Amino acid sequence: DLEYAAVRERLEFLNEVSGRIGSSLDLARTIQEVSEAVVPRFTDVAGTYLREQVIAGEGFPDGPPDTTTMWHRVALEHNDEPGRWDDVVPVGESMPFPAHTPFFQCMTTGEPVLIPRISEEMGLRIASQFEKRDISPLISLRSMLVVPLKARNVVLGFMILLRHPERTEFNDMDRVTGAELAARAGLVLDNARMYTYQENVAETLQDSMLPHIEPRMAGCDTATRYLPGTRLGRVGGDWFDTIKLPGSRTALVVGDVMGHGLNSAAMMGQLRTAVQTMAAIDMQPEQLLRSLDDLAQRLGDNYLATCLYVIYDPIESRLTLANAGHIPPVIVRAADGRSELLDLPTGAPIGVGGVPFDAVTVPVAPGDRLVLCTDGLVEVRGEDIGVGLAALAESAAHPAASMDEACDTIIRSLAATLNKGRGGRKDDVALLMARLNGIEREDVAEWRLPIEAREVSRARLLVRAQLSRWGLESAADTAELLVSEIVTNAVRHAHTQHVVLRLVRTDALLCEVSDDDHSLPQLLSVGDEDEYGRGLRVVSRLAREWGTSRTSTGKTVWFEQSLPRTRRGSR
Repeated sequence: DLEYAAVRERLEFLNEVSGRIGSSLDLARTIQEVSEAVVPRFTDVAGTYLREQVIAGEGFPDGPPDTTTMWHRVALEHNDEPGRWDDVVPVGESMPFPAHTPFFQCMTTGEPVLIPRISEEMGLRIASQFEKRDISPLISLRSMLVVPLKARNVVLGFMILLRHPERTEFNDMDRVTGAELAARAGLVLDNARMYTYQENVAETLQDSMLPHIEPRMAGCDTATRYLPGTRLGRVGGDWFDTIKLPGSRTALVVGDVMGHGLNSAAMMGQLRTAVQTMAAIDMQPEQLLRSLDDLAQRLGDNYLATCLYVIYDPIESRLTLANAGHIPPVIVRAADGRSELLDLPTGAPIGVGGVPFDAVTVPVAPGDRLVLCTDGLVEVRGEDIGVGLAALAESAAHPAASMDEACDTIIRSLAATLNKGRGGRKDDVALLMARLNGIEREDVAEWRLPIEAREVSRARLLVRAQLSRWGLESAADTAELLVSEIVTNAVRHAHTQHVVLRLVRTDALLCEVSDDDHSLPQLLSVGDEDEYGRGLRVVSRLAREWGTSRTSTGKTVWFEQSLPRTRRGSR
């Protein structure tokens, strides 16, 4: 009867522990649950060690552990007086274990190690591996059981269990109980490890697909936010982008692939790359969406997405927009703080096919703000989307000290207004805000140069004189050299009567040279005796940034040059 009662008590204990652990896929929380489940009912001290790959959420550890394997102390639960263990063996410490220790025996054999009573001599040997501290008083004369935390016959870690000297020593039944406890805990930890690994993969994938947005473009400042759905993980199909275009223009893009998960993220990556490629040849918004729709149909029947494509011209102070089934943007007027949803042709989602796309031109003024987002920000199940759009327009009009603060204000306001009592946001959110600063006419200079070799020297003189009028004499030498190289190439390859040279003064100096030749120049490998081919190397070395773009009439080669710090700070 006593033996039966003891077995029944152990089974009840294991069932209770199994019910308490694994309530979360968070690795740290799972470890804490296991520690709290065994102290003080089964042991007085429980220290948990895990391999570094498990902590990092990486793949399965390679090969069996050895004396060089680093073990991280991730938890220490005890019922001793407060602070007695915490200062001597702190959580977070990493260390290897020598071959002569019972810990090494447990982690290499994968079997529990039982020491009914740690002698003072053994306590000193174990304590010798802990530098600058003496743990022998903490472990000597105690009963110890070391149990492996395994999953699929791989040791992920181990637990060190210690009982007070006055408590009954661990016995063979405790060894079996501890092994079963560790086996169940190992499976739960492995599930948490795999979840952490998949989360890390998903996060890396999503972050690699979302672009790094420059906060300051020619004539506009931008701020962005991306928020994954609360239940769907970090992988989704929402995206945003800003693309530099010829003529000091900027393309602003926001899109939303229908569905969630890796398939949507992969499709999003394809569409985003396609948009960048088409923007690089300066497609008009309606043409770009038409081509994107054709691409989606070729990729497969399940490729559906919404997309809003906007071109901002800061010199002409206008937006050109085309919509493919996306929610409309909000514009906040600087003059009176009034916000409004822009009335655009809705269009059909990308991938539907057979539906035309139309572009709309909207005049803007310096200081106006444009807000583009995906429907995860404004859509609430069971509510008309017009409610969310009205809330978006209202929150966008709130004054803010910075663009980042304005984005956060919108997100907080809509979360409080739309998701109150509904369990929070369920869909991904992409938010792109642009403050349309504009570029004054006095900050732009443009010349049409005949296709003659002597125009190269004239271009240098024009640039130096213009920079002098702008008070940028210190930048003239470098700008003169770079302009000379680009104009030389344009004059050599153009077919019509003129090339166009343009300077734009913002926080940097932008120079653009346009001609009617569609062939883009390339960096070449040149020898010591080669007469041509060094021009773009000079540009690449001296310019802050440079590039080429195809246009409807030819190409544009451009470079940006940093301006003196005093000039940038004054604008």
